[in-house]
Amino acid sequence: MKNKSIKEIEKMLNDIESEKDPFLQSIKEDERKGVKALYKRWTKRKAEQEKLIDQFKEMQKYERALWQSGRRLIAGIDEVGRGPLAGPVVAAAVILPEDFYLPGLTDSKKLSSQKREHFYHYIKEYAISYGIGIVDSVAIDQVNIYEATKLAMIEAVKCLTETPDHLLIDAMKLDLALEQTSIIKGDATSISIAAASVLAKETRDTYMKGLAKEFPQYGFDKNMGYGTREHLLALEEVGVTREHRRSFSPVKELVD
Repeated sequence: MKNKSIKEIEKMLNDIESEKDPFLQSIKEDERKGVKALYKRWTKRKAEQEKLIDQFKEMQKYERALWQSGRRLIAGIDEVGRGPLAGPVVAAAVILPEDFYLPGLTDSKKLSSQKREHFYHYIKEYAISYGIGIVDSVAIDQVNIYEATKLAMIEAVKCLTETPDHLLIDAMKLDLALEQTSIIKGDATSISIAAASVLAKETRDTYMKGLAKEFPQYGFDKNMGYGTREHLLALEEVGVTREHRRSFSPVKELVD
């Protein structure tokens, strides 16, 4: 093994998956500090991968129980955008196949923007079906944010190309004639709801970034409509836009 350079060993390690691989066993005996560092990095990365795989399997528990009971089309549903002062509330519904495999998928808020974007495209490609529901700020002001969230979720379900056997919903119950289970913190405990949270957040973030081009003073591309200092200052100095929720404070006080 000593006839190989550290750079060559590093390249070969990228293709090693098993701890029992003969090549991995052989470099354990290499006394070079650089090789020892590479081996330590590989074992750390392997442990992180195993942790993500275990997490993924645990997050399949609701889906697995339903699959075993004969349900095949299980839709996970989640929303983003309840708290912001501006922009819509967006919901997504996602039906995943039983062989769907994406370790690392979890609540979209816990993912980096790069990973979330990658997962967004992966989910859309491999999902059996997905639907998006969007309710704008005008409707939010008319019916309140809780009811608007339910409307967005119902719209997302109706946009599915397949009729679900069962709905898994993040902390909500919908007025639909479909079997459903409400799960507290579902986006961190159900793989289908986590997938929905990724689609919903990417969809809403893209909308808000587009809005930032029209209203650059508010920083919508960074705060996504939440009440940051920059956003609140712009409200005071520039005023309220059509995208602001007039039933939310402090917007409400500015328009009264």
